[in-house]
Amino acid sequence: MDLDDFPDGVVIAGADGVVEYVNERIERMARAAPGEMLGMHLSDAMPFDDLNGNSWYDSTRPYDGLNIRNRLSEQSWYSPRGSEYLVTARLVRDRPGGAVVRVVASVRNAKVRNQRDRERSDLVATVAHELRSPLTGIKGFTSTLLSKWDRFSEEQRQFMLETVDSDADRLSRLITELLDAARIDAGRLTLRRGPVKLDEVARSVLRSVSAGGDPFALESRGEPYLVWGDADRMTQVVTNLVENALRHGHGLRRVVVEHLPDAGGAVLEIHDQGPGIPEEMRQRVFSRFWRAGPGAGSGLGMYIVRGIVEQHGGRIDIDDADEGGALLRIWVPVNEPDALTD
Repeated sequence: MDLDDFPDGVVIAGADGVVEYVNERIERMARAAPGEMLGMHLSDAMPFDDLNGNSWYDSTRPYDGLNIRNRLSEQSWYSPRGSEYLVTARLVRDRPGGAVVRVVASVRNAKVRNQRDRERSDLVATVAHELRSPLTGIKGFTSTLLSKWDRFSEEQRQFMLETVDSDADRLSRLITELLDAARIDAGRLTLRRGPVKLDEVARSVLRSVSAGGDPFALESRGEPYLVWGDADRMTQVVTNLVENALRHGHGLRRVVVEHLPDAGGAVLEIHDQGPGIPEEMRQRVFSRFWRAGPGAGSGLGMYIVRGIVEQHGGRIDIDDADEGGALLRIWVPVNEPDALTD
């Protein structure tokens, strides 16, 4: 194997601590000329230290210390220019418990890990904020009622209890969304598959969101047939898309279900009456905690929608509708079990 193709920097030193080999990656990291690092002592070739000024070589003592050591754990160290690197090493001994005859050190840039750490910190901060908001309302109203129950009228108590109930529902929905997002991240989102009629799912959702008024019309094209999936999860998908269109898309324009036997699946289209979604923003819509405009929710809805659709083997796309506004299109394959396939 050619270590010049290795993505990390590699430095190999012999029993005397003199550098015998370096790959091109470490030379680029050190901004050294080709061959310049050969013949250096390992302590000079790897002049890393920690935030307290302790050098990597003096702290790890690769040629000394316990004679049962075979490797140095990966740790963060800093170059003289202040860049952070992750350094680990393999200690090759002439025999078990014998002297170190070769040190093979690996160096990688810590930027990617730091970026992931920042993303995790941002995630924790966002989750904490989202959970604290409804919890603050619940705690405030319940504390007030417990301490000053007799001072409020029946109407005021009713209002406060309704607010507590609403905040509790919001908290429950947020926790459910967080759990779904975590399952999607871990690849553990499970589906209870069964026969699903996508047009019936869409009609049920439209009746529900109409709040007792005239339900929105559904356009059904082609001969209806079954797809195999999780009916509850598909209801969750359609509900989220319809509510997004009502909340952020200035209302529904059309909902279409089209059955495409030749394509081996069914298509659901949600047309809204809004200004549309710019092309450069369309992939960002499916990011975790992405929100836009007033009245935005947790920012997890579209992330979960895409996860559920992809778990069904389908896909979701955003386009411009012919009449204006955004068009969200979902394609779901039939996924008929092999046992039922003729």
